Amino acid sequence: MVNRILVPTINEACAILYEGLATAEDIDTAMKFGAGWPMGPLALSDMIGGDICLAVMNTLYNETGDPKYRPSGLLKQYVRAGWLGMKTKKGFYNY
Repeated sequence: MVNRILVPTINEACAILYEGLATAEDIDTAMKFGAGWPMGPLALSDMIGGDICLAVMNTLYNETGDPKYRPSGLLKQYVRAGWLGMKTKKGFYNY
């Protein structure tokens, strides 16, 4: 159940970042202070690992066919580049 809620949120955060509507910091700050999350979706993706997030998205999308689970193109680019988050010291943030 958590993944079904989290995946669309991470995807939308990626879309907002890709479209240049906000920075990663702006997105995460908005979710921390506006929604009361302990961390934003992009920081959470970096903590989980972009590769893990992508695998979960692919599984949900393949199982349901629901476009809200289709992996973000930006996340796919980051994973292809090896920017997996904290474990590689680079993702939506540098560590």
